Amino acid sequence: MACGMVVIAIQLSQATMRKIRQNLFWAFFYNVVLIPLAAGILYPVPHVIFDIGYAAIAMASSSVTAMANASLLRRFKPKL
Repeated sequence: MACGMVVIAIQLSQATMRKIRQNLFWAFFYNVVLIPLAAGILYPVPHVIFDIGYAAIAMASSSVTAMANASLLRRFKPKL
């Protein structure tokens, strides 16, 4: 019985690490795309400036995405 619990613990830790990597990827994606936009990279040519509200929405959506992705671990089913 204890051996089976160790296998389940290892599988759960592997699933957790996958979720951590996914969340890091999406956080990196949000930052690589949205920070230059918020800094005004589009201003010189088309004269587009993003409002601070858009930055707040982007940051909130990043957090919500990470939490929603992490909550998918509740569906974890061990493979025995």
